[in-house]
Parts: sequence; C-alpha cells; structure tokens
Amino acid sequence: MLVAAAVCPCPPLIVPEVAAGAAPELDDVRSACTRALGELAQTRPDRLVIVGPTNGNGSASYPQGAQGSFRGFGVDVDVRLGPPPHQQRTYAQADPTTAPDATSAQPGLPPSLAVGAWLLAHAGRPTAPVTGLAVGEQMDSGQCVAIGAELAAGPERLALLVVGDASACRSLKAPGYFDERAADFDAAVAAALATADVPALESVDAALASELQAAGRPAWQVLAGAAKEAGLHGTLLHDDAPYGVGYLVAAWT
Repeated sequence: MLVAAAVCPCPPLIVPEVAAGAAPELDDVRSACTRALGELAQTRPDRLVIVGPTNGNGSASYPQGAQGSFRGFGVDVDVRLGPPPHQQRTYAQADPTTAPDATSAQPGLPPSLAVGAWLLAHAGRPTAPVTGLAVGEQMDSGQCVAIGAELAAGPERLALLVVGDASACRSLKAPGYFDERAADFDAAVAAALATADVPALESVDAALASELQAAGRPAWQVLAGAAKEAGLHGTLLHDDAPYGVGYLVAAWT
C-alpha cells in the first residue's frame, strides 16, 4: 500500500561537490527535495524504495546497503542505500536478497539511484529500510505501470522516492538543444504531479519523452502504477529549468 511519494530530479549537479562553484545555483532545488522528503518521512512508511531511470529496457533491484559513488564525476563522494549498518532496521522477511548489505553480487548504483541515496542522506533518512529500483528508459508505459502496481500490492506501508529529470530541451544551450514542445510537455507533467493525477502520468507519451530526453518518464509511470488505489494528494514544490533541463519536485501524501 503506497502511503507517500516524493518526486525529485536527479542531476549529479545536485550534489554540491559535483557542482563545485555552481552549487548555490541549485540550492532551491535541494531545499524543495528536502521538504518533499520531510513530508514523506512524516507518514512513517515501513519500506522506502528509490525509483530512478537507467539505460536500457529492463529493470534492476538493489538491496539495502548497496553502494554508489560520484567518483566518475571527479569527486570523492560515496553513498549507500539506507543508514549505516549500526542504524539499520532489518526486514521481517527472510529473503536474503532483500536483507541489509546483500551487495556482493550487485553492481554499483546507477547515477539516478546514487543521487536518490544522496538526497535521502542530505534530508535526514527515514528509519524505514531503503532499497532501489532502476527502470530502463526504453521500457514501455505498460511495463512501468505494472511494476508500480506490484510494488504497492502488499499490506506494508510503502513510500517511493521517484527521481528523474523532465525534458532536456528547454533552451538553446540545453543538452538536447531547444525543442518548442518541451515546455508544454513539462507543464503537463508538472500539472499531473501537482494534483496527483494518476491517469495523466500513466498516459505520458513515452516516444515524445524520449525525443525530449525526459529521463524521468519511466520512474513517473512506476509511481502511477503504485498510486492507482492510494488516494494520495499532490503538491508541486518546485518547477524550473536551469541549464535548459526541467527540474520538478512534488510531494504526494
């Protein structure tokens, strides 16, 4: 049962050490993410899953304790899913693949989940166990929605941290150059997030999202699948496009 969700962007630049001298430019985004995660924590979930995009057309799960790094971006910053071992709350189930620190066969966290882990640490983690789910940017909408529905099917109180950027085509200097469709696309997603409009998120056009380099699309649609029967209310906390990339922050409770 989904009880809350926080929706945040996931540019590595959100980590101040990566942004270096430009770090203050994203202070407002960080503050909005902290607020969204604060509202999520107040719902006292039994489990928290970070959902973010990755390359490809499949999905991959990461257990509590899985580690990531921003060393590929030139900074000595490491992250992990969940609190340090001495603070971890264990799972009730006996499945060893979901137990804390079951990471021996796991690759490092993909960038989106590493950013999600950093956001949790920056905001002050909830005490619930934390796992990760990477969903491929090429996965179709139906697959993403089905994954979300499966995540929320159990009786436990589930919360999601959904990370992913909106379009990357909002200006001439944007990573995807300027596309006149990008602003309307982002506005429609922002409206859906602001009102917790599940059908609108579910119907986001995957092909258009790909053309506009809106990497958050599969993660948003996992949220749509998880929230179908949840009756949550949405609040849009941030909507901006620095560097020509749409950054949206929302809280669903």
